[in-house]
Amino acid sequence: MNMTISGHHLEVTPALRNYVTSKLDRIVRHFDQVVDVKVLLTVEKQKEKEGRQRAECNIHVKGTDIFAESSDADLYAAIDELVDKLDRQVVRHKGRLQDHHHETPKREVQA
Repeated sequence: MNMTISGHHLEVTPALRNYVTSKLDRIVRHFDQVVDVKVLLTVEKQKEKEGRQRAECNIHVKGTDIFAESSDADLYAAIDELVDKLDRQVVRHKGRLQDHHHETPKREVQA
């Protein structure tokens, strides 16, 4: 699994990198066919959005790409919310891949 963690207007510290990696392990635990993960952490510098911090992630899994984004005043809270969103999407995707059970047609009783 390739993992890219980058920052925009932000330096990605080793502690922040470890936090994101440990949180994304939950997704790999639920679905092991993750090919590529790209995480972008952003601090918005606009006046009306003072202190808004955003985390977005694009995950390439077998069959599709999954994207989620989250923003909060605290970057760690934004990462937590992002991982929750991604986890729900990955579990739903896994369920769609495994849902191959079709009901068999009922046989008619002949008299």
